[in-house]
Amino acid sequence: LKLQFLYLIVGTSFPAREQKMVKGYTPKNKQNRPELFTIDTTIHMHKYLKGRTFKKRAPFACKVVRKVAKTLMGTEDNRIEVRLNKAIWSQGVKGCPVRIRVRMERKRNEDDEAKNKLYTVASYVRVRKGDFKGLTTKRVSNDEE
Repeated sequence: LKLQFLYLIVGTSFPAREQKMVKGYTPKNKQNRPELFTIDTTIHMHKYLKGRTFKKRAPFACKVVRKVAKTLMGTEDNRIEVRLNKAIWSQGVKGCPVRIRVRMERKRNEDDEAKNKLYTVASYVRVRKGDFKGLTTKRVSNDEE
């Protein structure tokens, strides 16, 4: 409380804590990353959907996938593949899966008039319910042209 009061006196904003989106992964050397690459990651949906209104859970889960893609891949344009959308909605609007394995692939935008030159496509990787233990975020391939 005292720190917040000091920040108000000085006139600067209180530093917000950054929430880690995916457990065990911190993007290192953002400048040294290759332009095009693919990673597999597990998103713990329950962490974000707990307490969410039932009728808003599946739409919010799609927004969570986009937000994770933005933080991990560093792109503003993030797209969700049809199979991933079906997997999120498979148990209805309020029965989203607790965890979901996602493959995020950063691609180059072919459209010349596009605002962003890179975009990310998030696709579904099927994992059986009990097999999430030990899965970490890892790079799948190095696609360099």
